[in-house]
This record gives sequence, C-alpha cells and structure tokens, in this order.
Amino acid sequence: MSARGIHAGEHARDAEDLDVEEVLALVNEGSADSGDPAVPPPSASPSHASQGTARKPDTDQHKATPWPEARAIAGRAARTGSRRAPVSVTLDSALGLVLAAPLVALSDLPSFDTSAMDGWAVAGPGPWAVREDGVLAGHAQSEPLSDGEAVRIATGARVPADATAVIRSEHGRTDGKGRLHAARDVGHGQDIRPRGQECRSGDHLLPGGTLVTPAVLGLAAAAGYDTLTVVPRPRVEVLILGDELLTEGLPRDGLIRDALGPMLPSWLRALGAEVTAVRRLRDDAKTLHKAITGSSADLIVTTGGTASGPVDHVHPTLRGMGAELLVDGVKVRPGHPMLLARIRDDQHLVGLPGNPLAAISGLLTLAEPLLRTLSAHPAPEPYELPLQDAVHGHPYDTRLIPAVLRGDSAVPLHYNGPAMLRGIAAADALAVVPPGGTRQGQQAELIDLPWAVAGIGVCFT
Repeated sequence: MSARGIHAGEHARDAEDLDVEEVLALVNEGSADSGDPAVPPPSASPSHASQGTARKPDTDQHKATPWPEARAIAGRAARTGSRRAPVSVTLDSALGLVLAAPLVALSDLPSFDTSAMDGWAVAGPGPWAVREDGVLAGHAQSEPLSDGEAVRIATGARVPADATAVIRSEHGRTDGKGRLHAARDVGHGQDIRPRGQECRSGDHLLPGGTLVTPAVLGLAAAAGYDTLTVVPRPRVEVLILGDELLTEGLPRDGLIRDALGPMLPSWLRALGAEVTAVRRLRDDAKTLHKAITGSSADLIVTTGGTASGPVDHVHPTLRGMGAELLVDGVKVRPGHPMLLARIRDDQHLVGLPGNPLAAISGLLTLAEPLLRTLSAHPAPEPYELPLQDAVHGHPYDTRLIPAVLRGDSAVPLHYNGPAMLRGIAAADALAVVPPGGTRQGQQAELIDLPWAVAGIGVCFT
C-alpha cells in the first residue's frame, strides 16, 4: 500500500502530517487515532524498539523543531531586529498596550483636600453652628470655617480651609436651633482625603513595561494624562492561499468554505496585533511573491502552501527571496508543517497549515510568542491541571488538544482533528500532551485561549 493509502485508511485525522513509518508506529503500539480522548495512551513495550518501525526523533529523517524549542525561537526572533519606536496614543486607544515609559504623576492626587463622605465639614469642637450655604464637588473653594462652625459638604468637594473633620450624614443631627451634634466621637482629620494622599507630583506610579488595563487608564486619567507613550501594536497582514476556497454559500463542486479568513483576524487582534489587511490569493507563485515583497507589515501570516505539493509555493518563494528559515516544521500535532521565517530584521513571516485546527496550533506555537515580544507583553505564567480523561499521544511529537476547564481539572474534547473546529469552538484552552500521551488524572500544561482569560485577553479591538 502506498504512503497515501495507509495515510487515508488508518489516520484520516492526521492526513496532512503522518507518513508510512509514523502510521506503522501508531498501529504497532495498538491504537488508531480515533479522536477520542478517552483512548488510553500506549504503553512502551520492549518489542516496539526491536521492531524498528518508528523513526527516532533525532534521525536525519525527522528534522522538525521540538514544540517547546519552536516557541522559544519565535519568542526570541524579534529581539534580533531593530527596536520599535514608541508611540503616543490617547487614553481610549491605549487599552491592551504596554507602557513604553514610566507613568509619572503630573499632579498631587488628590490635588486638594477633599471630603470622603456626604455630611458636614466642621472646625474645632462641637456642637457647631451650621452655615446656610453648602459645598459641592466641582465648585471653587468656599469661605474658611471658624471654630464651632459647620457647613454641609458633598463627597469629593473641596474641604474649606481650617476644617478639622468631616462628620458623615448618618453620624450627625441638628437641633431646633440649627446646631449640629455628633452622634459619636469626632477624630481630627476624619473622612478628609488630604492633598497628595495617594501620590505627589513627580512620583513614579507604574514602571515602563506595564500592561495598560482599565485600572491603569483610570489611574493615568486621575494623574493628569490625556495620552500615553506605549509600544505600538504589531502590524499583521494575513494572506489566505488557495484556489479551493469560497467566501460565501455552501461547499460545492470541490470547493470549500474559507474558515481561516473570518477566524484569524479576530484571533490575531486578541493576541494584541493590528491587522492591516486580509488578502485572498490564488495558488500562484508570482502572486505570492508580489504580496510578500510588497508588504510593510511587521508580521505576514500565510495559510496553506507550507508542505511540498505542486501548488505549495511558500518554501520556494522564501528561498527565492533569501529569507532566513528560523523554524521549518514543528514536532506538534496538528500543525506539523508550520514555519517561521525572517524576511528582514524588522519583518517576519509565519506560515500556517491550511487545515483550521492545524492553523490554530501554528498561530499559538509561532505567532503568539513573536507577537508577544513585539508588543513587549510579559509571557503568561505556565500552569498545569490534571486531565479528567486519558489522551492518546504521538510517539515523539507533542499534541495540542482542545479542552474545557472544570474546577481544578481539564476535560479533553473530541473533534480534535487537524481540519476540525468543533472542539476548539467549545474550548477554554489547549492541553499540551507530551509524546506518549497522558494518563487519566495526570497533570498537563494548559494554554489559555484569549477569550477564555478574564480581563485584557478579551479585548478584540
């Protein structure tokens, strides 16, 4: 039987990835990759090594980069290029970006003594004669208070000069003569926020490298900022390759709907990128060459065409341009034929496989670390959870399996083949399954999906 025949008959789910020897290795280990995460991982046996059916990961026949190493290379790739110049943006455009300079207070905060409560500002010991006027927030400073005098005051209003305390509305009462009595002891300075309580002008509030969250925006506004100096979003251009893709309607006549065109731009924005263009190209080498050489984006993302078929033009095009291949294939399933190339010091290309889940695997393996570095975002802290079900593993490649998080464990999902989106659409994370698989209850690393992370990760704009 030919390689393609074994490929289709035994492992249709990994049709873009497996060859004869890999398929035989899986078959000899006693499990077909059915897509069911409950299939127990294979156990090593002495006879397996003696049969010699599986290639060793370090032989000349398998030169793909191990998955952890590929991610590390992608994270370091942009550091060899020129630094990206900071930009100044308005506060409403800064969410999700990273401060390129420390946030320094432009004024005292608060900038004057303010009332922390609705009530009365008083001077000296009581009871107090209450003035007829009141003090509201946003108004100019009122007349100073004399000892034994009080005035109605609102939260946030400027405290009159010589006031010694604020009595909350619920802690005071007035008698028939209009005199104020305190229902409890009054401490000097109580419920007054003194000028500079939070910071003084010139204080360093946050260091450069801080992620701009909604709270950071609030602090910046309170400290007097209208704009912030930030690391700009990486500019990404997406090239969707393929003659077989439809942009609307039902599949027909050998044509299929393009799932990546609608999906990748939003995903890239969630990873902090500015998507400058999404272009659909036919399978033509000259068209691809023109699109890549004509792009000014920091990162070009292509879909499909990364293997060695008759219309797979990505490799030959990059070679013809003199691009430097940093990663050419990754030991991960799905998504093995992904690549990372440096076109110029300040421009990179990530080639994703054409199958949807394989493309997501490539996006999170190569594009996410690169974009994180370009954006100056900190790397997320790795974490592990036990898997509720056993997951079958590849003999020597990492597998990325969609999973949902349930309390203190993760549930692997079905429909996890390279061309499938049904599993990832319901997932919170990808479980990182090492070569050989995982047992039920075994700890596995989880990669959160952007929309499943509370806070800034849900920003898609």
